[in-house]
Amino acid sequence: MRQSKQKILVTGGAGFIGSYLIKLWLCEDPDVSIVNFDNLTYCGDLERLQEIQGNSRYHFIQGDVCSPEAVERAIEGCSAVVHLAAETHVDRSLLDGKIFFDTNTYGTYVLLELARKRGIQKFLLVSTDEVYGSRAKGFFKEKDALNPSSPYSVSKTAADLLVLSYAHSHRMHTIVTRGSNTFGPYQYPEKVIPLFVSNALSDQPLPLYGDGLQVRNWMHVEDHCRGILQAFKKGKSGEAYNISTPFYLTNIDLTRRILKILNKPLSLIKKVADRVGHDRRYAIEPAKIKRLGWKPRRSFDIALRETVLWYKENRTWWETIKEKKEDFKAYYAKAYQDKGR
Repeated sequence: MRQSKQKILVTGGAGFIGSYLIKLWLCEDPDVSIVNFDNLTYCGDLERLQEIQGNSRYHFIQGDVCSPEAVERAIEGCSAVVHLAAETHVDRSLLDGKIFFDTNTYGTYVLLELARKRGIQKFLLVSTDEVYGSRAKGFFKEKDALNPSSPYSVSKTAADLLVLSYAHSHRMHTIVTRGSNTFGPYQYPEKVIPLFVSNALSDQPLPLYGDGLQVRNWMHVEDHCRGILQAFKKGKSGEAYNISTPFYLTNIDLTRRILKILNKPLSLIKKVADRVGHDRRYAIEPAKIKRLGWKPRRSFDIALRETVLWYKENRTWWETIKEKKEDFKAYYAKAYQDKGR
């Protein structure tokens, strides 16, 4: 049996982006083995990884990034860390931000400290474009000031800067990627695309914040993961890399496209009170990651249609979550109670 040359710890590998990254990496690099370290919180799902169960180069360990003992067990024998484990839903952070700082900030510190003590060769954090905040015109570059506006984005900003600081303070090889809105199959249905698709398929209202003119950049999960891998392989220590595409849409335009694909009426759109402090426009410049050889491969229109139809063809997966997971029902009952949803 061929021995893997590099053993990687991937945190949050049962999540949406993490699971896709693990499958892509194992498929394209036979010299890599991966330890998936995930706490299997409400949005973690090993079903996303069912096709690699039994792969000799893949191993799953359940545990919390906030537990030094658990992290120490998982990191044993690894030469690098790719850190995706995080709480990511802005709306949830507005209801209760503590777990976001516990997981996203303190958990990153725990990982960094153990990686430093173990002499880990490389540490990459998957961050977000939300660390920059909103911008009416133009595009944020990596050296621009960070200006987060929600408990979620603040917790990620703290982790982002902490990772970069270790390159200077401890001479660790650390890298940060800042990706834009990501979509694809198996995304937890609290996120806008799977939420709106699943609601439309059930002929339920699509709750659209405010006037729906907030602008977001959209990227298929494959393109995002390829960007992460390119930054891991070729990125410079102490540097951040924006990952984004040319595909910018208002939320109302995205909603209309989803309904058109499903042949559902626009009357399903229900405008609700806007989220407090809702950022108007995210926009980042990906020139730096492109200089490493990355560029998006997926057409937005084709990828969106494929994604929407995936949820249509895999109703059992999201119906189980929306109808049977108490966390999902309890969260939406609380989130909607004062918004007329």
